[in-house]
Amino acid sequence: MYGYKTSGVCSRAIYFDIEDGKVKNVKFDGGCSGNTQGVARLVEGMDAEDAIARLEGISCNGRPTSCPDQLARALKEALKEAK
Repeated sequence: MYGYKTSGVCSRAIYFDIEDGKVKNVKFDGGCSGNTQGVARLVEGMDAEDAIARLEGISCNGRPTSCPDQLARALKEALKEAK
């Protein structure tokens, strides 16, 4: 399981697996429970590159990032480390 410490959002961290290029077992530590659960379920089984493309750049309440954007950043970092 990959762990990513978030920055600039309400959640503290994101944990997930990438198996055969697919996003699995996404869990947010903190944040808006309904929103983070929704994002986690929506990306379950999605190709990591597709999830990044859909989530990257989403802002929250005027902040330059959001929990979905942080997940995209985490996925990018995990894919980069896997190479």
